[in-house]
Amino acid sequence: MPPRTRLLYVHCSNEAIIGWHDSCVLRSSFTIHRSTVALKLYHKKRDFSKTREPRGKEHRGTKHRFLIHEHHATRLHFDLRLEAEGVLKSWAVPKGPSMNPNDKHLAVMVEDHPIEYGSFEGEIPEGEYGAGEVRIWDKGTYEELGDPLPEQIRNGKITIAFHGRKLKGEFHMVRMHGRPEDEGKSNWLIFKHKDEYADPKWTLRPILNYGSRSQAPHRKKAKEASANALEKLVKQSKKKKTVKKVKVKK
Repeated sequence: MPPRTRLLYVHCSNEAIIGWHDSCVLRSSFTIHRSTVALKLYHKKRDFSKTREPRGKEHRGTKHRFLIHEHHATRLHFDLRLEAEGVLKSWAVPKGPSMNPNDKHLAVMVEDHPIEYGSFEGEIPEGEYGAGEVRIWDKGTYEELGDPLPEQIRNGKITIAFHGRKLKGEFHMVRMHGRPEDEGKSNWLIFKHKDEYADPKWTLRPILNYGSRSQAPHRKKAKEASANALEKLVKQSKKKKTVKKVKVKK
């Protein structure tokens, strides 16, 4: 009778052979959680003593949630976030999503965000990465049409169905070739599939009625107040100079 031994092998398919018992091979499937590693770049870009954005933690499994943030940063853009592998896979979409199947919009893949970011709204302070107002423009769940989302991302072609308040039905995303990736960034195109939800007359309507953060009402008021204060100082300075000149003539 051969001796009993216990060995551990981990495979890329996330399946482990946990040991041999005589001639019997015992197997156990498990998920290798990578959310902590995936959030390394997210943490590197932020000072959590200054921003209210969530630090995030490791999560197991996926609930296929999605959301789209309306982000009034240097320029107004929309951030698509899809839950997978314990994080939110994220793309910055400058023109935002569209229910018009004729619109093919750029979507730049950025660093993974923590699951907790799915409920984040508020202002990212000046001087911090992505400074500006953030609002949840849409949210819901998505359905993988075909392979699991991580595999679709690796293959460069994504087909999913959104079940949101504003976005509904089948969408496609295709990775663009010919440009090198920068810290995990890659350019994609996102567009609506021609189904019963498609709307050629669809118009994107932001929640807030301004564009970049510099156009925010409170920032405009602050600029106007600063300009008025400077104007008063200039006038006061001119008056003092005039008085001094008059005294010299006497």
